[in-house]
Amino acid sequence: MMISVVSAGEAREALCGGAEILDVKNPAEGSLGAQPPTVLRDVKSLLNGGTKLSAALGDLPNLPGTAALAALGAAACGADYIKAGLYGPRTAAESVALLREVRRAVAGFATAVIAAAYADFERAGTIDPALLPEIAAASDVQGFLLDTLIKDGKPLLSFADPDALRSLAGRARAQGLLFGVAGALRAEDLPVVRDCGADIAGVRSAACRGNRRQGPLEEARVLQLRRILVPAV
Repeated sequence: MMISVVSAGEAREALCGGAEILDVKNPAEGSLGAQPPTVLRDVKSLLNGGTKLSAALGDLPNLPGTAALAALGAAACGADYIKAGLYGPRTAAESVALLREVRRAVAGFATAVIAAAYADFERAGTIDPALLPEIAAASDVQGFLLDTLIKDGKPLLSFADPDALRSLAGRARAQGLLFGVAGALRAEDLPVVRDCGADIAGVRSAACRGNRRQGPLEEARVLQLRRILVPAV
């Protein structure tokens, strides 16, 4: 379970609720909005060896050099995963070129690169996420994430049905890639995501008071979501 947090205070709530990955992001800057290095360092200082740190780099323009610098900064702050949102690239070739620069930038760190694309690509005008397995493999990154770009309350399953998720999960496994799913996931969506074979379920709104993405994150909600994903907890 990956819980998106915006501060060290939220990170403490998520840790107490059993989050396995803390995903530092800034919702004010977009779906995969980035926080400054100070926030990443503050969250990293709270972690023990069992919980991983993920950093959103942003909904990236088609500027590989800019993306590479952002990736290097996140890796230097101790991120275990960095998520690169393929917002600007319009083709698979452009996506691969950007991701290769990101991967090269963090080659000296124990940081996994995750390519992120958007299930609502038709209304967002971004690349088709069905291309993600091939893009990730050609870029030599470690995995890919299916998210939504436009945060208007519509959950990911409004744009990608379980068969599509199962197909992506199978293609990820065949290429040795991690597969994550996020995007306004509700509590009732988590068993579907789990049963489709996703490695990681990313949540924010459902972990916040009032199911609001901008609301305060609460330990009790995180714990409830964790129990849904892992019933034995």
